[in-house]
Order: sequence, then structure tokens, then C-alpha cells
Amino acid sequence: MLFLEKTSPPPFWQPQLTDKQRLMYDKAFIGNRSQAYYLKRFAQFDQAGRLTAKWHWAGFLMTFPWLLYRKRFLDSIVYSVAGWSFIQLNVTIILVAIEYLLIRNLDEAIRMPLRIGIGLAIWLFWSVMVARWSDAYYYRMARREIADAIEMYPRDEEKQLAHIRRHGGVSLVGLALAFGFYAFSLFVIQVQFLPIYAKQKANATLFEVLDIVESAQGRVDAIYKATSQCPVNTPLSTDNQKVVLKVLTQAESIPKDSHCMIQATVRGVPFPNRWLNGQTLTMYRIGDSKVDGSWGCITSLNRKQIPKQCMLAQIQ
Repeated sequence: MLFLEKTSPPPFWQPQLTDKQRLMYDKAFIGNRSQAYYLKRFAQFDQAGRLTAKWHWAGFLMTFPWLLYRKRFLDSIVYSVAGWSFIQLNVTIILVAIEYLLIRNLDEAIRMPLRIGIGLAIWLFWSVMVARWSDAYYYRMARREIADAIEMYPRDEEKQLAHIRRHGGVSLVGLALAFGFYAFSLFVIQVQFLPIYAKQKANATLFEVLDIVESAQGRVDAIYKATSQCPVNTPLSTDNQKVVLKVLTQAESIPKDSHCMIQATVRGVPFPNRWLNGQTLTMYRIGDSKVDGSWGCITSLNRKQIPKQCMLAQIQ
């Protein structure tokens, strides 16, 4: 779509046709769906004598379904394979360059959002370019099919119209195939790729939680050794933490000989790991000795989800 001819007259122009004949052929190619819209666009191109950029919402929001809906089956394959590959290559090259020049020097917290933002901006740019030339592309396809029909059946208007209608109009089957393809792609992402991403993010969250709890444990243990009392009212949590920390003297499932423990409740975890919200991890002091600083660990997570450090604490 981005490499359309801008010559005058437009490609496949048939100068021998009258305005009435051209309108008849255009209606046959467009079909009944959105006929007024495309006839208006075609008239603008005819008047200009060349292809120009015009905004097309369907070309912007759902190019692949629109191509199948308008029976551009081969072009839809070329677009989905070559077009998407070209855009992905653009994203890769630009991200590699920006990674080397800029991103590697930035704070870790903003690197991934910046990468995603740059990738989306590149994709948006090419989507806008496609949308601006979608009407011109469809006009060119109409002129090509009309020219083919006239060449194949120079003296048979009925066969010309039949050929144009066969290659034009809309296809509900094509539209269904497009959305079926999108549904299948979303299914594959949900079943295959989302769990991998979710597991990675969940592990990172759990390690962060455990690190926060272990830091609090060191503080509580020092106070306990100095005072022989569990510092129940000691503030440990902050607003930007992903856990709520509480110092307790007893809790469910904790051994009765332990009288000081730190309970961490996970909060504020976004999709796709919202199931972590409300999960608890409790570090408890083993015994009342001032010298012995051993701590155990109990969590509401199942064994596969327990951080390795917590499992080692349980073994001790």
C-alpha cells in the first residue's frame, strides 16, 4: 500500500469509459456494503487524476480483517507475512540502536516501559501509513479488476460485470476467518506465552517479598536480642512496598514455642499474577534464646511456588 503509483492518470485507467459506465463498474466492484463511502472516494481520485492519501479507519484499526472482508485474499497473506515482518524488523533495529545509545544508561525501572513505548510508537507509525493509503489501494484494485474484465470480455458487458462482482464485493467468510485467526492467536498467547511471562514476574515478586521480609527479620531479631521482647508495635511497612508487614507474637500454623514472628501479606500485584494478592509469608523465631537467632518460614503458597530461601528456612 505504501508503494502505490502516483502517476497521472491513475493505474489501469480506462479513458474510453463514460462516467455512467465507470459508475456502473464501480458499484459492481464495491458491492452494497459501504458503497456510498467508496464511490465518494473513487470520485475524488478520478477528479484528482492520481492516487492521494485519505484516512481509512478500517485500514488503521483492523487491516488484516478488512483485506479479507474485501476479498483481497492474496494481499492479506502478503501483508500478514511481509508487512508484519517488515514492521518487526523496524522495531528490532530501532530498539537495538536505542538500547545501545540510551536505554542501557537509564534506571532499571523505566527500561522496559520505554522499550514497550518505543515498539508501540513504531507500530503506530506504520499503522497510520497503511491507513492513509488504504482507500487508494482499494481504488487501484477496482481499476485493475475493471481493466481485466474489459480486456477479457471486450464485447460482453454481462460477463464483465459478473467478473467484477466475483472479484469485488465483500466476504463474510473472509471476515470470520480473520477474527478466527485473531482468536486463535490470543488463545495461543494465553495458553503458551502468558504463563511463561506470569511465572517470571511471579518469581520476581516473591523474591522481592522475601528480601523485604528478611530485611525486617534482621531488624526484629536485633531488637529481640537486645530487649528479650518481640517488638510488636515496630513499623515495618511503607506505602511503596508490595507487602504489608506485621510483627506478631502468635499466628496460625506457627509452632507454639515461637513468640515472635513477621507476617507479610502480598498486595498490589497486577495482572497476570493477581492471585498473589492476599498470600502470606511468615518468618518466625525458633525458641526464646537471645543467642540462637534461627528463624523458620511458613507460607500460604504451595510447594512449587515457595521461594528457595523459604524452603531452606523450613528445613532448618
